[in-house]
Amino acid sequence: MRLDCLDRRFQFLRKRQPQRWIALLGLIGTAILSALLWQRLQPAQIVISTQPEIVIPSSQNEPIQPIPLQVALDTNKVQLGEKLFADTRLSIDNQVSCLSCHRLDLGGADRQSRSIGATGVQMQVNTPTVFNVAHNFRFSWNGRFETLEAQIEGLDQNVMGISWEQAIAKLQQAPNYVQLFNVIYADGITLPNVIDAIAVYERSLDTPNSRFDQFLRGDYTALTVEEREGYRLFKSYGCVSCHQGVNVGGNLFQKFGVIGNYFADRGNITAADYGRYNVTGSENDRFVFRVPSLRNVAIAPPYFHDGTAQTLEQAIAVMAKYQLGRPLPQEHVRRIAQFLNTLTGEPPRSAS
Repeated sequence: MRLDCLDRRFQFLRKRQPQRWIALLGLIGTAILSALLWQRLQPAQIVISTQPEIVIPSSQNEPIQPIPLQVALDTNKVQLGEKLFADTRLSIDNQVSCLSCHRLDLGGADRQSRSIGATGVQMQVNTPTVFNVAHNFRFSWNGRFETLEAQIEGLDQNVMGISWEQAIAKLQQAPNYVQLFNVIYADGITLPNVIDAIAVYERSLDTPNSRFDQFLRGDYTALTVEEREGYRLFKSYGCVSCHQGVNVGGNLFQKFGVIGNYFADRGNITAADYGRYNVTGSENDRFVFRVPSLRNVAIAPPYFHDGTAQTLEQAIAVMAKYQLGRPLPQEHVRRIAQFLNTLTGEPPRSAS
């Protein structure tokens, strides 16, 4: 009843006393506006959450991409390539194989500053890892090979001590190899077929499912707080400008010593130190190298083409000085090293 009465009064005001009706509406509007302004001027409430913010990364939005969990390759070729990779008959003294310098239990390398070949000659550069080579855009430190097959064929003869022609002749005398090649290749044992089998095997040497890859795929718990902080620092300092993509490197060239002169400070400059200049002859390529992959970097010291950095922390400090032009706090070096440890993936399994 009371509401009906009020409604009739409003109707009366609207019809008989429009001025009062307009004034009443003005008062109501002013009251509402004042209330809104008063509420807006009050201090904002601060809500404190006891739960840490969890941001699950999307690999599509990150500069680093996870290694594919599977790769489609010819199993027969992989198995044949694995045999060749470990066969010492490919060397002059039947003592050295590809596996001698690219050990699967040592991160795909041999942990020597510079390897010793079958002839007793020390190599000019540090042996790069054979792991995840399928994701590199060029091969060797100076990037002189555009394909994996070209790199295998162009192997320094000091490594094995014999030519490919001599190695092929030895394989053709082995009945088991004759049979295996005839099953897979119509023309049997030839240089292109040997190179193809080894290349297919090397492409199988991916190391997927590292803890960091699990993190990229949405498992936030795969990394510790310290490791996540290391990744943040790795990005904020600009390390990802060179070390990104699936292989966390291996996909571009960069000068060693963008800011400082690493080679002048180290001294005793060798021909190998000139890097890509030895390939192109261009002054712009002096001291330029293919950026190495950081996959499994924690288990494959020493570092750089000259193998001078013995520890991960030392390598990070050198990079900061000569690539970024600034020293890093030791705590930041430690955090970045902790992050790099999460890039160690599952070791390749034998194809046999």
